[in-house]
Amino acid sequence: MLKSWLIFTCGVVLLCAGAETNSGIRFTSIAPQAGIHFVHHSGAAGKKYLPESLGSGCAFVDLDGDGWADIVLLNDRDWTNTGKKYLPGFYRNNHNGTFTDITRGSGLDVQLYAMGIAVADYDNDGLPDIYITALEGDRLFHNEGHGHFRDVTAASGIRNANFGTSAAWFDYDRDGKADLLVANYVEWSPETDKRCSMDGKTKSYCTPEAYTGKSLKLYRNLGDGRFEDVTAKAGLSDASSKSLGITIFDYDNDRWPDIFVANDTQPNKLYHNNRNGTFTETAVPAGVAYSEDGTARGGMGTDAADFDRSGRPDLVIGNFANQSMALYHNEGNGLFTDRAGAGPIARASLRSLTFGTFFFDYDLDGWPDIFAANGHLEPDIHKYSPNLDYAEPPLLFHNVNGNFEDASKSVGSDFEKPIVGRGAAYADFDHDGDLDILINNNNGPAILFRNDGGNRNNWINIRLVGRKSNRSGLGAVVRVESASGKQWQSVHSGSSYASASDLALTFGLKQDKNISRIEVDWPSGKTQQFTNLPANKFIVVDENTGLSQSR
Repeated sequence: MLKSWLIFTCGVVLLCAGAETNSGIRFTSIAPQAGIHFVHHSGAAGKKYLPESLGSGCAFVDLDGDGWADIVLLNDRDWTNTGKKYLPGFYRNNHNGTFTDITRGSGLDVQLYAMGIAVADYDNDGLPDIYITALEGDRLFHNEGHGHFRDVTAASGIRNANFGTSAAWFDYDRDGKADLLVANYVEWSPETDKRCSMDGKTKSYCTPEAYTGKSLKLYRNLGDGRFEDVTAKAGLSDASSKSLGITIFDYDNDRWPDIFVANDTQPNKLYHNNRNGTFTETAVPAGVAYSEDGTARGGMGTDAADFDRSGRPDLVIGNFANQSMALYHNEGNGLFTDRAGAGPIARASLRSLTFGTFFFDYDLDGWPDIFAANGHLEPDIHKYSPNLDYAEPPLLFHNVNGNFEDASKSVGSDFEKPIVGRGAAYADFDHDGDLDILINNNNGPAILFRNDGGNRNNWINIRLVGRKSNRSGLGAVVRVESASGKQWQSVHSGSSYASASDLALTFGLKQDKNISRIEVDWPSGKTQQFTNLPANKFIVVDENTGLSQSR
């Protein structure tokens, strides 16, 4: 009788159990209390220039090697010289739940119309470096240590002033050096800006369909501080793309990193790594180029993870309003199927315009959940489409053994407030075990959501240090086995929208107090195994020395 009542009330007993285990977790907005007073400035002054609508990214990254995630928030600027200076925000983690603004004098205090950020240790010196995409030309900043950076763009040979958006570091040729992939959007400048209107009278932001696309760029790391543009040589040149999101993942498990690119109003791209320095585009036969009805959607942010423990990485994509998010399940034969409509994801996200999105295990039950930062492009959209809003609350989808439920309204009132979300990233910034969220709002204040209660379950946090492999461990696969099952993650840069999450991997363990086995498969081909480890630890695995320290 009780079982029948549960089924009738909740539809599926499993989903009720999921809701119960999720109860009590709250995401609390704490940016001002944490010392973060950053406000993004889009430069909007009534001209409705296209870049104003896209906003900027953000990053959680341990920039000084102390084991605690620091914060970088990108900013834009005025289109004319108004005498006002808008800088990015660089915040050092104080190890007590607060941050100190150390932007000025850091070398990152450069005024740019900045879009995206990617983080990795490209020269293998032990400190992560920063690449920033910007309208006036991308910048590469070398980490000098102690919170200081040096602009090495000119010496690096990187030349990209192509409306770059997202970027990602990855070792595509597995030579032990991090290479750079940059997504570019469209051919645009203030001089070539076009007039679009939603009502035939007032100027509005144009869609990318009004402009010519730009090819992404691949820069091969030569190992001496310089990079070579190998876009054409690698088979990646494609001027039809209008790219906003990048995910690096090995979709066929051949241990070579592949590329997924989310395009806006153009078909998405899936580049298979041929293991010889070239790629083959396979999005159409793989089923990820178009929606199920055969149309190209407005793809924004994207990420990859194995959400159902099939052993294969799947894809999530944030799309334009009235298109819904996509959740492509990897069928294991080179094909993907969109399962967003099989659960609440498509329905809940239909009216949302999703930018930053990623997989992360916010309740530490061992199953990756989905976060989505939302916000429309047009501030007056409600006037023209009453069912849409400019500011939109984020979405949170809780994973229950490979199925999702909408948990957006179960994690506190702070999470339900409408924002104009763009870049989003995650990390355990306060070292309490559970994962927190950073959001860069378009033309508004940054948001830091502290996860309160996710650490009722146990966890393990693993940071990798490559030696023969690239120092950041990009492309390494970590497998964790405990009483509640087996799971795996890959270290990857990029994902979300124009943002960078912490490269340390957090595995949720439910109530398991011990880990029976951890296995690390390095890009170099080396495999390490560690057994009988306690839960709730921050550990570092060195490719040479193994389990080198506990943080």
